[in-house]
Amino acid sequence: MIKVDNIVKRYGDYSLNISMNIPAGNITGIIGKNGAGKSTTIKSILGIVRPDEGSIQVFGKDTKKLNVKDKQDIGVALSDSGFSMYLTVDDIIHILKKMYDKFDDKEFTELCIKQGLPLNKQIKDFSTGMKAKLRVLVAISHKAKLLILDEPTSGLDIEARNDILDMLRQYMSEDENRSILISSHISSDLEGLCDDVYLIHNGKVLLHEDTDKILDEYAILKLDETGYEQIDKKYIIKTKKVSFGYECLTNQKKFYTENYPKAVMENGNIDDLILMMTGGND
Repeated sequence: MIKVDNIVKRYGDYSLNISMNIPAGNITGIIGKNGAGKSTTIKSILGIVRPDEGSIQVFGKDTKKLNVKDKQDIGVALSDSGFSMYLTVDDIIHILKKMYDKFDDKEFTELCIKQGLPLNKQIKDFSTGMKAKLRVLVAISHKAKLLILDEPTSGLDIEARNDILDMLRQYMSEDENRSILISSHISSDLEGLCDDVYLIHNGKVLLHEDTDKILDEYAILKLDETGYEQIDKKYIIKTKKVSFGYECLTNQKKFYTENYPKAVMENGNIDDLILMMTGGND
């Protein structure tokens, strides 16, 4: 569905260098701290940012060669909806009817009402959560094969975030060949939604892993100085020096559970992964 091959984007002393593959029928997340390069990657795929090197393909075509039909098969939600804040939902419905062949105004209206979005109120008077829901509803409104979403749940309360995540799950359930690429710094959103995640830091991919594997097989070992000296380190990915000794990130929880039953171990999650991979020692 998407292939990003060694794209490079330079900003002074900072440079982005990314490769990734997003297959059909997959929900792929991009996770990382603010400034890691998530939005630049998303905007490069969309053609908003032009990489200095590398190539990007969507639907098997170079992004510069996508035709009108191809572009209609892509739904996008960025922090800016692209619509004037003085428009109403009714105004947007008229615009979308002209833009997309597969847009169903009746279904879109019903979804807006279900999500509590008033049809005749200007967007500028919407709450943050209402604006975020509208951006996602517009992205899915024309039954696109591919959704590209940049931080769609940022700044929202838990209820609004769950509403948006449920919309995305429903969107995927309707067609097994659809795909989503979503960036976020909220790890719990991606843990419950994505099939796999790319961890980006300082413009580089530090890790690409299946979400289930992170939750099932990654763990943090907590060891004093003696325990650290004695333990087999072949499956230790990162270490961090702490007051009591060391914290060690592993992707082989079973190995250490079976061979070092007295070692203190905590199940890993995406937040642990970020903290260790971006702040631990090699």
